[in-house]
Amino acid sequence: MGNTLYFNDLSENIDSWQGLPLSLNGCEVVPLDYNAGKTGWIIYGKKLNKTLLSQFQSKLAMPIVIVSSWKIKNYQVVRIAGVMPKKSQEIANELEIDVSIIDNLPSLHSEGLLIMDMDSTAIEIECIDEIAKRHGSGELVSKITEKAMRGEMDFSTSLRKRVATLKGADITILESIRDKLPITQGLSFLVRELHKRKWKIAIVSGGFTYFADHLKEKFKLAEVYANQLDINNSQRLTGKIKGQIVDAKFKAKTLQNLASQFNIPIEQTVAIGDGANDLMMIRIAGLGVSYHGKPKVVQKAKIGINYADLTGLICILSASLDSEG
Repeated sequence: MGNTLYFNDLSENIDSWQGLPLSLNGCEVVPLDYNAGKTGWIIYGKKLNKTLLSQFQSKLAMPIVIVSSWKIKNYQVVRIAGVMPKKSQEIANELEIDVSIIDNLPSLHSEGLLIMDMDSTAIEIECIDEIAKRHGSGELVSKITEKAMRGEMDFSTSLRKRVATLKGADITILESIRDKLPITQGLSFLVRELHKRKWKIAIVSGGFTYFADHLKEKFKLAEVYANQLDINNSQRLTGKIKGQIVDAKFKAKTLQNLASQFNIPIEQTVAIGDGANDLMMIRIAGLGVSYHGKPKVVQKAKIGINYADLTGLICILSASLDSEG
């Protein structure tokens, strides 16, 4: 390609670009002899192409060095050299794409552990809200759920209050929800890719075992932990929880216990969730990720997936393969 390259020479499809690394600054494109090592950050998205990347760079108002690019399913991933500028997340939000730092990522070359929240992460609903809607206490429960997820109410207290409103609900309500459980897009791909690499996957949820056990069987998960609804002899909910409540502390402790059980270094662990009760496990994991998180979680998590589906987690982790050469 030589030393001269023009912006118009580049295809809209970034993955077909030759001559990387290169510096992009407006219409100026300069191929570089550059070794980025393990540093840098990534931009990724389904609609990421030359035009969108150029818009991102223009809004950033500084040159970016494009180290490499690759595809994960229908997502384009671009690795950028250097430290991710503070403005990057704001610009990504404007363009509805995702960005992530890639320093000290767990490696897909080694076995690892993924701990997932269930409701609004592995599945697209809050199960307790769905039960309540069908039992007639939906509006009240939704308000309490939102407060808990935003961290405005103690999770254990909020759970007991919500479950109390379900007293008398027939188990057929749970069955109908379980039979049509809306799996989050990208979950099957995520599980399949991690299983290929001998990763362990567990769900640790403030939701209910009735649904978590179903996911364990469906996706061959290593472990699931969730709250157990008390059901009487008439197959109706009593409005109570059986046993210990799965709260933020339980989630964090379970991550540590499972890492020890499976002999996986904490640096090789990932925690992903959307609510305030996920923050503790997100903080202690080797990689903690907010997934379409509530404002408090987005604010406090170092990495967030805001627009991609769960395929985005593989987009992030795949950067470990690129940086390791």
